[in-house]
Amino acid sequence: MHDVIIIGAGFSGLEAARRLTPGHDVLVLEARARAGGRVLTHRFANGDETDLGGQWVGPGQDRLYTLIAEMGFAIWPLWDKGEHVVRSGERLKRYKGTIPALPLPVLLDLNNALSRFEKMAAELDPAAPWTHPKAQYWDRMTVADFMARSSVTSGAREMFAIGIGAVFCAEPHELSLLHALFYARSGRSLDALLSVSGGAQQDRVHGGMGGLASHVAASMDGKIRYDAPVRAIRWSETGVEVEAGGELFTARRAILAIPPNQALGIAFDPPLPSNRDALWRRMPAGACIKCVAQYEHPFWRERGLSGQAVGGKLSVRVTFDNTEEGKSAGQLLGFIEGDEARHWSAVNADERRAAVLEAFAGFFGPQALEPIDYADQDWTSEPWTRGCYAAFMGPGVWTALGHQLRDPIGPIHVAGTETAIHGYGYIEGALEAGARAADEVTAALGA
Repeated sequence: MHDVIIIGAGFSGLEAARRLTPGHDVLVLEARARAGGRVLTHRFANGDETDLGGQWVGPGQDRLYTLIAEMGFAIWPLWDKGEHVVRSGERLKRYKGTIPALPLPVLLDLNNALSRFEKMAAELDPAAPWTHPKAQYWDRMTVADFMARSSVTSGAREMFAIGIGAVFCAEPHELSLLHALFYARSGRSLDALLSVSGGAQQDRVHGGMGGLASHVAASMDGKIRYDAPVRAIRWSETGVEVEAGGELFTARRAILAIPPNQALGIAFDPPLPSNRDALWRRMPAGACIKCVAQYEHPFWRERGLSGQAVGGKLSVRVTFDNTEEGKSAGQLLGFIEGDEARHWSAVNADERRAAVLEAFAGFFGPQALEPIDYADQDWTSEPWTRGCYAAFMGPGVWTALGHQLRDPIGPIHVAGTETAIHGYGYIEGALEAGARAADEVTAALGA
């Protein structure tokens, strides 16, 4: 019998294992043939790399910066020089900063809505957002409701919606306002989540986040069993029996370090408490396809452009310069999110690639139609994830069920970025949750 079985070798499961390994018999069960979960590093034909999953680290994400340094990896800043581009209809405008260049009435309207949102988010306790005096009221509203009440111009609502899509990979009408406020508070602020320099997109990791995860996994000294999806967990107050890969494993404790939608695929005996089942069923994953085109060189820089673009009725509404530091080939990164991701997930790969390149060309000109290589990752179709970046909550969920989010289920503890207080939806949150779950197990085993 093991002391603890950890289900999932993403960053949350890896962090829990790192903390428990000294002094405890730990086994990690991972459904995939690799570690990392929602991070994935891709190698292009010329040897350059790009991250097709989580990739950034920014101020306030101290746990992740510490892990990067401990593992001997180096960082570099995402390219943030030059002017950005905003597309409105067929018109392109250049701008600097986080807020796009918009007509003055639209700009003032958008700024008013953003300021109001940030002020509300700052009032929340991220450890218990349901305790705010207006929690019930905010949880009954969607972000779309908030936009309708806070903005009078269609242009401001469009830009706000693009920002929401970029952060949540969901549509404004799907999201509880309370959840959106909590998420922003968990990540410092909405402005921080949307920003590059000084924000969540500030830095990249040489070797990729996938490489970092693999390096952490390699330090686990054979404690990870891959290609071992967990099918069933039988539990009592004294321990767990886990069925995975056609084998049975026993332990005194378990940690679930997987997204809620994946936990629902496990047969629990006895069944999950009804409220926990209800909570997880009301936490769908965002819809995201991450797309990267590689070019002979970053041609947009020659025009004084940063590679950052936003706007338009396009398949891709947000882009970044994802060029690897020290490499001559350029990379443009774009996200397909929310309803667009659900649409393009059902389209064949060649047609989707063409649509992405057309969107890039709509921002940066016809040169964007001629990449030397291309890759994308449809996270909605990835069988052990079924969505990114993270699960979200619709109206009414936080106030009815959210207080149980981090509670153990008998001997089963819960981790994963969806249980984080700070950095929810990010690798930082995954690390925080893994550390918390490991502390709970340590306390339980010492009792």
